[in-house]
Amino acid sequence: MNPDDLEPPKPKTLEQADLDMMSIEALEEYIAEREAEIERAKAKIAGKQSARGVAETFFKS
Repeated sequence: MNPDDLEPPKPKTLEQADLDMMSIEALEEYIAEREAEIERAKAKIAGKQSARGVAETFFKS
């Protein structure tokens, strides 16, 4: 069995908006939404790193 077969599919990429057509307010909202998604991804990474550390400690025993 190939380990790659066990990986879930990668999420779709974010669509790029036409920034030229957006107002300042819309651009600020667009940025805020992207920043919130980045923070969500960073939190998920931190959680997975923590779980990995616990597992590595457990299996070293």
